Amino acid sequence: MLKTVVKSALLAGAAWGAFAAPTSAHAAAQDPAVTTVDEIVVTARRREENLQDVPVAVSAFSSERLENTGAQDITELTRYTPSLTLQAARGSNSTLISFIRGVGQQDPLWGFEPGVGLYVDDVYIARPQAAVLDIFDIERIEVLRGPQGTLYGRNTIGGAIKYVTRRIGDEPAGRVRASVGTDNQRDLVVSGEVPMGDQWGFSVAYARYLRDGYGTNLNTGNDHYNKDVTAARASLEFAPSDNVFFRLAGDLVIDDSNARHGYRELAPQPGSIYDTNAGAGDANRVETGGLSLTGEWNVNDSLTLKSITAYRSGQTRGNIDFDNLPQPILDIPAAYDDNQFSQEFQALIEGARWSGVFGVYYLDATASGAFDTVVGAVNLTTLTSGSVDTESFAVFGDVSFDVTDALSVSVGGRWTQDEKTGSVFRQQYLGIRSPRFLNNAAIPLGAPRTNYTATEEFEQFTPRVSVAYEFSPTLNAYASWSEGFKSGGFDMRGDAVLFPGTVDGYDPETVETFEIGLKGSLFDRRLNFATAIFDSSYQDQQITTQYPAGATVASVVDNVGSSSIRGWEFEGTLRVSDSLVFNTALSYIDASFDEFLAYIPTGPLNQTCTTQPGCFVDVSSARAFQNTPEWQGTFGASYTHLFGDGSSLVVTPSASYRGDYQLFETPSPLLDQEAYWLVDLSLVWTSASDRWTVGVYGKNLTDEEYRVGGYSFPGALLGDSIIGFYGPPQTVTATVGVKF
Repeated sequence: MLKTVVKSALLAGAAWGAFAAPTSAHAAAQDPAVTTVDEIVVTARRREENLQDVPVAVSAFSSERLENTGAQDITELTRYTPSLTLQAARGSNSTLISFIRGVGQQDPLWGFEPGVGLYVDDVYIARPQAAVLDIFDIERIEVLRGPQGTLYGRNTIGGAIKYVTRRIGDEPAGRVRASVGTDNQRDLVVSGEVPMGDQWGFSVAYARYLRDGYGTNLNTGNDHYNKDVTAARASLEFAPSDNVFFRLAGDLVIDDSNARHGYRELAPQPGSIYDTNAGAGDANRVETGGLSLTGEWNVNDSLTLKSITAYRSGQTRGNIDFDNLPQPILDIPAAYDDNQFSQEFQALIEGARWSGVFGVYYLDATASGAFDTVVGAVNLTTLTSGSVDTESFAVFGDVSFDVTDALSVSVGGRWTQDEKTGSVFRQQYLGIRSPRFLNNAAIPLGAPRTNYTATEEFEQFTPRVSVAYEFSPTLNAYASWSEGFKSGGFDMRGDAVLFPGTVDGYDPETVETFEIGLKGSLFDRRLNFATAIFDSSYQDQQITTQYPAGATVASVVDNVGSSSIRGWEFEGTLRVSDSLVFNTALSYIDASFDEFLAYIPTGPLNQTCTTQPGCFVDVSSARAFQNTPEWQGTFGASYTHLFGDGSSLVVTPSASYRGDYQLFETPSPLLDQEAYWLVDLSLVWTSASDRWTVGVYGKNLTDEEYRVGGYSFPGALLGDSIIGFYGPPQTVTATVGVKF
């Protein structure tokens, strides 16, 4: 029976592509001939391989593809990728929230770690602040779905996103791109590269993004939902011989966009969903940057050695007004700081019938911060501060062996050891804001509610096995089994008075996934597709629950139990003619909690806890996965018209669908988002010489209103602070680019 179901699902995916037409993982550039899956090179398994041969669900987007659709930052990949959610965090402009196949992390507080790994040129980005990366000067972006614990390690239990920048070419080159658009949008991107002899090369890219707000802070008159971002990258490459290569790269992002306070969902409400009456302040600044040194030595035809050394640091200073009113009813000023050092060594080995990668990885990171919870009605402030030091070491390997010309087997594993030291301090004060946030007149109220330092070690082995079979040169199938884990830690908000168990921290979470996939090209390579079904068992899921507790907000982070996630994904392209290509991507996810042990702070009078002040109760029947719609998809086309002078016009319409979803595991009727469509249209003209481009990009043309985040703290004492954060409205952008 299972065999029949699997076969039907895979063949249904292929048949769907024959008439529905896909937006695929497969990069379709301006060339009318669609790139086929056996021509696309990715590094999903840490070595260069054709996409068709990789036994992993991967979506790959070239720079040309993203430019034709007008994608401005990586959150727009949500429109085109199955089972993916990328959003700016609640109250943030550039902090990333990511989910793949229902697995992720919504809480960007210091010390918490994402469930989807983000990599820039193979450097792991440990913190989500400033991780909403703008798309410029890139070669491609890869989205790997499913646990990637073997080759990418801890915190990739949902998947991984690889942001790959361009390497320096053989000839000097430069590019300028300027854009104007809705709400006084003014963008400028300048990049250039200069080879210096046969051995040296230098490149630099600078981007400036400015936009007035979609709304206004009606209390202060300042822009709300605006953009003020500066980003820069530079790299120096050195190749002393044909077999040795070094690259020193640096990057910097500064986000001075105003604080994003959200929209008050209960009266009194401002007129627009992008307006606010917040009084907590509009000042906000996020700054992050890093350096990396990559070295490669091709020892011989069978062995390549690689080293990746990186250091990154960042800081965030901002405010969120939870009540969205001028008075300090529920305000949260905050400050975060982080830094990380990482070192990875790899050995890539290739034989006549086998290939593999082996390596070691080391990470030393610190994340720290502080925030006030200001409850003005009772003149009370709760200061929460602390830090987490993480030291991680891992050894990994993955080997593929061709049993026959058609059959190959891959086996891999990773052993990881983490040591974490967490310090948490929580103190209440009489007064509006604490001394940490410049109110030196605040009076401590009693002893600290939390004040501890603790150290925990976490150790895990994450294996992966896959089998691939080549039915023909253009059709491959695979089956895989893999595991991933996200490290345990400490709740930085934990209140030891309300929940004494917070000092014990929380355990790692794990995901075990079975996956069967089919990739290839049919009908003389007119149809390119990739489809997969998967079944995941999710254990000890870490979930943050925040709830009103008297005159403050309390938090519990715990391993709530277990859940099951099953789904199907499809993406592909159909070339109807040399000028017309249809595309689609589609995913279905059935995710449910088998057990959800929620902390009940008031201690219900039942058999579970009759004498305790609080207890854990299984509420799985009343909980659902957040940011995980059942159905998600996109449908589009690309039409290329060639003019007599050799120039071309590419027209790209698309409509992306996202089904109903909850913002939190607990239903919230005022915040949960109903299904919606986003309709986009772009037109890009390119000169015959490929030097000039002119583009017009329309996004959300039907002006759909949809929530991407929220907070829920009901009750008069907290100002009935139920607020939503919304995705961008209808926008139109015009761009002119020149290459030289």
